[in-house]
Amino acid sequence: MSGRRARSPLQRVQRRSQELQAQVEALRAESAAPAPGQRKALSQRCMQLKKLVDENTNALHDLRKADEPAPVGNYNQRKEEEEKLLLKLSQQLQKLALALDQDKVTTNYAADEEHQKDPQTEDGNGEEDESEEEESSEKEDSAEADDDDEDKLLDDPNVKECIAVGNFDAQQEGDLTFAKGEVLLIHDKKADGWWVAENSKGERGLVPRTYLEVHHDDVDSEEESEEHIEVVDETADGTEIKKRTDSHWSAVRRAITENDTVEVLTTMGAVPAGFRQSTLFQLLEEGNRYRASYFLQPELTPSQLAFKDLVWNSEKNTIHPRPTRVSLIVTLCSCKTIPLPGVSIQVLSRHVRLCLFDGNQVLSNIHTVRATWQPKNPQTWTFSPRVTGILPSLLDGDCFVRSNSLSSDIGILFELGITYIRNSTGERGELSCGWAFLKLFASNGMPVPSKMYELLLNGGTPYERGVEVDPSISRRAGSGVFHQFITLKKQPVLVVKLRSLSAQSKDILNFLPETLIGSMCYIHLLIFYRQLLGDALLKDRISVQSTDLICNPILATFPQLMDQPDLMDALRSAWADRERTLKRSEKRDREFLKSLFVLVYHDSVFPLLQSTFLPEYKWAEEESEASRWKVIADFLKKSRENDGALQYLLSSENTHKAFDISELAYDFLGEARKNNPGV
Repeated sequence: MSGRRARSPLQRVQRRSQELQAQVEALRAESAAPAPGQRKALSQRCMQLKKLVDENTNALHDLRKADEPAPVGNYNQRKEEEEKLLLKLSQQLQKLALALDQDKVTTNYAADEEHQKDPQTEDGNGEEDESEEEESSEKEDSAEADDDDEDKLLDDPNVKECIAVGNFDAQQEGDLTFAKGEVLLIHDKKADGWWVAENSKGERGLVPRTYLEVHHDDVDSEEESEEHIEVVDETADGTEIKKRTDSHWSAVRRAITENDTVEVLTTMGAVPAGFRQSTLFQLLEEGNRYRASYFLQPELTPSQLAFKDLVWNSEKNTIHPRPTRVSLIVTLCSCKTIPLPGVSIQVLSRHVRLCLFDGNQVLSNIHTVRATWQPKNPQTWTFSPRVTGILPSLLDGDCFVRSNSLSSDIGILFELGITYIRNSTGERGELSCGWAFLKLFASNGMPVPSKMYELLLNGGTPYERGVEVDPSISRRAGSGVFHQFITLKKQPVLVVKLRSLSAQSKDILNFLPETLIGSMCYIHLLIFYRQLLGDALLKDRISVQSTDLICNPILATFPQLMDQPDLMDALRSAWADRERTLKRSEKRDREFLKSLFVLVYHDSVFPLLQSTFLPEYKWAEEESEASRWKVIADFLKKSRENDGALQYLLSSENTHKAFDISELAYDFLGEARKNNPGV
């Protein structure tokens, strides 16, 4: 029998919070009608519980997502909900401690009053002093009671209008600056003490609760309020607000520190509530694991003595085609009624990222297709636009999908995203505008039919359920059938088409790796690479046991093109120009085509990879993309005019990066180590 699985760090904190919540509820029940002489013990228990709640809160703040032994869906939201619970418990204990102390003061006061009535113990002067103290104590108790009533009224969700008791300057993006005496309309009273407010100009932002009190319309209340303003203003200008604690700024500060700025943008009205940080972009940023260059490398068998997906066919003098369980073409058609972001952010790119997914983990590389749109209708995205010349691979909506996974839940995960820049701060980011999942096999194990699919987009992340992209659409909907139908039409959708493969297309795709997603427009280049890989690793290698470096610039550098689509387009353009000059007999000669591909590669992208004139590839930077393409186009033009790149390479006007042996040497065992840490 297997042992019980240990709880994760977050689960341990959650379990401890549940225990503390039960203890707090029990203490509150006992304190409602305490027996004589128990108040002191109850007060001590209250302080002990307060200390334990603070310790659990500190433990929660120290948690990081990377500490979890297994992936945790919706981690940040769970952590935030747990912090709200602990904050609520802490506030309950504070109020309970205050109530017990007040009862203690009242008891002591009554005892002192009886003692003062005895003429044998005190003289006349003492009685006057005690009488003054009694009056002062009564006034203080009365003031405290008024303050408690005022706080309860301020926290009442039905009370919307508040008056500022001091000047406040915005400390961070999303705060609302206001002046003393200004009336604010409260829209959302958050538990962390930072409320969403609106001023008379219609500006919205976060304001601290300690700067506010209930706005009274009558004159007498205004006079009392003026007296109270001066008292609270001293508190408001003190250190309580200048240095924010995590509990005060939890909603926004945690979002910033944990790469979750969506809550700030949502509060500002810049994006709908269903937008999130892009899950697939974060996976791409973690390293090479989810990039096409990773899956393009040959995979070793468990024995590490042979290649799993690269086998030589000696009869046909080429590599064996390998059929896979999933082998199809998916076409991105359009995206409809996608919500628009606010004017405070500028959209740099609209795109769809897709990968194979089983509901728990990503099973393939993450492929990106950039969308196009018309300024008159930015809510509709389209793909594969008509262009002069070759279609850029980044815009190609026809994608091949291959996988040999046996998972019954495997499907294609589509994530719609935008790359944006905030106008006020210049901060760049990636947002998910919704996601959809298309399962590839039915419950009986049969593949789903090849047809057009309209997929409703979900909000949140792929690990969340029941989140809408724009909840305001449903809130505005009526209860009638017609209204529900209109609401459904307004929901964002992704239109895709699954296409079955012809026998010829299937034979071509079978030369590719077992797991890979990519653009249909460069399949022929991938097959050339795989054939050259088979020649070098299986046909021409001296011995199967040999692990020597292989001198082959194409094998060493071609995977880089998968992450730089403009260079892949340069290779496509150069090959198309050369292919147009070939005879029919030459096009049927496989060995001739391979040797010609090697020449085209050396005359096109290989020099560009080493050129100092080519800027570093940066995603969704228009200026960088334009300057890169200018360098690429100039080089290809000179290469065509001079019938090759040799003259360009020997020119003194051009400079190249310092020589590195990795430019020429292909270390297949080194690649296997990078892709499989256990090797």
